[in-house]
Amino acid sequence: MCAEDKVRDKAREILKFYDDNNAISGVGQQTTFNNLDKNYWKGNPNKPDGWYLPKDTAHPAIVLECANSKTDLIKKDEQIKKYIEIAKQKYKNVVGISYNGFDVAVYKDEKLYSLTTELFDKNYYLNLFNNISIDKVAIYNFTKSINDNLHGNFGINNLKHRMIFTACALVADKNGADLKSLKNRDFETLRNEIIKTLEKSYSAEIARNIKLNIIKEQFNIINFNYTENQKAINDFIDDVAEISRFIKSSEWSGEDVMGIFFNEFTRYKGKSEVGQVFTPDHITSLIYRITATSYKDKVLDATCGSGAFLVKAMNNMINEIGGENVKDKLAQIQNEKLFGVEFDKELFALSCANMIIHKDGKTNITHGDARSNEICEWIKQKEITRVLMNPPYEEKFGCCLIVENVLNNVSDGAICAFILPSNKLVVKKNLATKWLKKHSLLKIIKLPPELFRANKGHSDTSIFIFKAHEP
Repeated sequence: MCAEDKVRDKAREILKFYDDNNAISGVGQQTTFNNLDKNYWKGNPNKPDGWYLPKDTAHPAIVLECANSKTDLIKKDEQIKKYIEIAKQKYKNVVGISYNGFDVAVYKDEKLYSLTTELFDKNYYLNLFNNISIDKVAIYNFTKSINDNLHGNFGINNLKHRMIFTACALVADKNGADLKSLKNRDFETLRNEIIKTLEKSYSAEIARNIKLNIIKEQFNIINFNYTENQKAINDFIDDVAEISRFIKSSEWSGEDVMGIFFNEFTRYKGKSEVGQVFTPDHITSLIYRITATSYKDKVLDATCGSGAFLVKAMNNMINEIGGENVKDKLAQIQNEKLFGVEFDKELFALSCANMIIHKDGKTNITHGDARSNEICEWIKQKEITRVLMNPPYEEKFGCCLIVENVLNNVSDGAICAFILPSNKLVVKKNLATKWLKKHSLLKIIKLPPELFRANKGHSDTSIFIFKAHEP
């Protein structure tokens, strides 16, 4: 067991809690809030285990609570919340950290922000207040505005083309294209700037994944019926810039931005697109948690669509390592931890663009058929430890073959979660028996009936969780 005093000393070194020109900082057992500031906290006897208190009260403060290694930080949260409440008498923004030498619970003001297994330098926590909060209502409103604009004023009738054009514009904005400067310029100038910046965004990876060229290919075949409406061009640029501003914030918790778009865009979808679905954010979050996925895993979605599961996994993994400033681990996540397969070229382009928008993990997404031997070999080489998937349900799209191919080619002991019709293993009883001779079915979690009813026509779905190669 790691004793509390050793935990405190360890925290001091990692957080770098030392006085500087901007703040008083330190750790200890006997220092009271009264000792730290007799004006704001006169007579207050509470003793934080650590503190970082800026001289400028407009800047965020940090208070620390340490415990021995056996302490459950979530169940024992009264003390850190009390310290936060006290610190907020002086500071508008306070980060509270509970640490037991192994686990870290981080509070942004009184609200639990994250629970991780690694403590970082104080600057990581101070930067939590440098980001705008996420207004999802505003995002949906901007999305609706984009959709109405592209459909009504530009005449883009193809659902996926509207999504691809928007996604590529977001990629361009993320990668340095000054779209705002193109307001009141002609459409061709805007289009050329987007495609130029788009190509730069994946040029370094093209040698490893030549299929990334499909992004440009799909962008170039988008059909516009009218491009002379200057107000429509300016409005599109403004709306993209507003959405991009939210996505760039570290408060963005990995919601699939293309999934948000899809919810709006599908008001116009045709019958040919029935069967495709974008998994809701709360479901991707749930499956990530119940499969105990972490940054240490290699994650596969062999029918990745717009990349919802991969986007969520990437964002969660980056939070687990301490954010984008931990460059070596960030690069490892982007290049070695996330794997996707998509059969549909338009969705492949969308998934790659979506990953670029969200902190960039596009390198190991491939255009291919999860029913094929080629992709089976590709999966086998990746040594996958977690599978997060919502495959097409209909057998004409090879649902069961895809599931079987994935189970048979991931690593021994891999945890594999599939969203499927609840009766799938009953209807395919012989096939299910065959699977269970090789793999174990750990649990079945029934989902709400309304979840995919509108999009796939299936109102009865469940999460099936398997353990591969362990019958």
